Amino acid sequence: MTFFFKKRRKKIGLALGGGAARGGAHIGVLRAFQELGIPVDYVAGTSIGALVGGFFAAGEINSLENLALHLDWKDIIAFFDVVFPKAGLIDGKKVTQLLQKHIPQSKIEELSLPFAAVATDIVTGQEVILDKGNIIEAIRASISIPGIFTPVKIGDQILVDGGVVNPVPVSVVQNMGAEVVIAVDLNASLITPTMKKFQKEKKSEVEVPSPSHGINLKQLKEKIKDLGFPQLKKWASKEPMPNIFEIILSSVYIMEQQITRYRLSVNEPEVIIQPDVGYIGFLDFHRAPEAIAEGYRAAMEKIVKIKSYARL
Repeated sequence: MTFFFKKRRKKIGLALGGGAARGGAHIGVLRAFQELGIPVDYVAGTSIGALVGGFFAAGEINSLENLALHLDWKDIIAFFDVVFPKAGLIDGKKVTQLLQKHIPQSKIEELSLPFAAVATDIVTGQEVILDKGNIIEAIRASISIPGIFTPVKIGDQILVDGGVVNPVPVSVVQNMGAEVVIAVDLNASLITPTMKKFQKEKKSEVEVPSPSHGINLKQLKEKIKDLGFPQLKKWASKEPMPNIFEIILSSVYIMEQQITRYRLSVNEPEVIIQPDVGYIGFLDFHRAPEAIAEGYRAAMEKIVKIKSYARL
C-alpha cells in the first residue's frame, strides 16, 4: 500500500522595511499576496513598514490602501503638527489620532497575526522589539524619524525609528518563528529627484514643489514662521539648499541603506523584494498609487520563488 503525504507548508514571515512615502509599495506587495493566496504567518516592520504591517495584522490593510489612494497635499500638511523643535519638529499627535481611528484593536496581543514593530532606544542605542502592549504606541515609536518626529516614551525607554538599528527586520521575523522570510526593501535605490536637483549648481532659487508635484512646503514654512522664533524663520527663507526635512530624511536613509546591506548579508532572507521606488521622494505620499502599483509588480515577480520556498 502506498501512502502519499502532502508536504507541510513552511511558516512565512514578512519583514517590511522603512522608506516613508515609499511605503505604499508594501501595500502593493500585500495586495499581490492576497490575490494569489500567499499566507503570512508573522509580520514585523520598521518605520513605515511597522505602520503598514500593523494595519495588515489588524485586518485593516484595505482601509489603509483606500486612505493612501485618496491622500492629497492638504491631508499631508494636516499631519505636520509643527512644534518648537526641542526633541523633534513634528509632535505626531495627529498621526496617533489617525491610527486610533483606523485600527480598532488596542493591544498587539489582540491582532489576528503575530506582529512586531522595531524601534530604537535613543539612550542606549539598543534595538527594541515591540511585540506586545499598545499597538498605537508601538507604531508611533517605530515611525519616529530622529529630528522629524518627537520620540515616544514607553516605560523607561525613549524610542525613535527602528531604522536606526534594523531597517529591514529579517532577524525579528526569524526569531518569531518564520521558516521562510520575505523581506521588502524600499531603499535599494536611494537618491530621489528632490535631492538630485542639488547635484548641479543652480543660480536660481529652489522652487517650492507645487501641490501636484510634492508636499506643499510653503504652508509648512508658514506654520514655522507663526511660531515666532527668529532661528526658525531663517529656515523658512528661500535658499538654494535642501530644506531641513530633506537633509534629515536623506541623512537617515543613507545610513539605513548601509545598515540594510550589512544586516541582509548577516540575516539573509529566503526572498527579497526590492520595488523600484527610488524616484519617489520621502515625503511624496500623494504618489501612493504609483508606489502601490510598483510593489504589486515587484511581488508578482517573486511569486514562483515564494511558493517554491514555502512549499505552496
